[in-house]
Amino acid sequence: MPLAATPEERAERSQAFVRGLYSRGDENIWEPAAPYYAGLAELMADTGVSYSAMGLFATAEESAEESDAEPQAAYEASDGVAQCAFTVAAIPTDQASGDTETVAQGILAVLSTTPHNDARWLDLPCGPSVSCVTLTEYKLNPEITATGEATELLTGQIQVHVPFPTGPFTAIFTLHTASTDYWTEFCNIMSAILQTVSFTEPATDEGEGEDEDEDEEISR
Repeated sequence: MPLAATPEERAERSQAFVRGLYSRGDENIWEPAAPYYAGLAELMADTGVSYSAMGLFATAEESAEESDAEPQAAYEASDGVAQCAFTVAAIPTDQASGDTETVAQGILAVLSTTPHNDARWLDLPCGPSVSCVTLTEYKLNPEITATGEATELLTGQIQVHVPFPTGPFTAIFTLHTASTDYWTEFCNIMSAILQTVSFTEPATDEGEGEDEDEDEEISR
């Protein structure tokens, strides 16, 4: 989503965002939608969110012919979409450098006081963290359902708090979805993302010369 520092940048990025989100649309859809997402990005940035995205996944099983086809052609055969929202935020938490375990214990204690939270300790490669899973059921009025009948909507949220080992902040990764039929797949996505979290530079000076030839070959 078009998170950016200035209104001009948000407006520009929102134009590109809506064209990707509504790829089969036209200016009649894109023009009114872009300011909405630009405004939404502004609200999120004010709350400490530094990254936000929407995930759209085809749910149809592909045949052998479709799996060999172009991506757009395979998508055309889809008869369903699972979607989620994913954000990353950093909030101040008054801890000394390296004191991540104390912060994580405090977060776990607070989250565990709510009976609907499934809060658990989580050891990641980058250090201690706390996961919190919440399932919420909403009752939808007939006026807003496709069938014209009252129905229930189950949503799920996975939120993981990761204290910075380098300073007084905690990163909060949140994945929210109403496509709970694919809950296992979304849990696997979140788990894979969390395994990549790091608070160190991705490259060091040591060994850079040795890897240059290999990196150059990969880039080709």
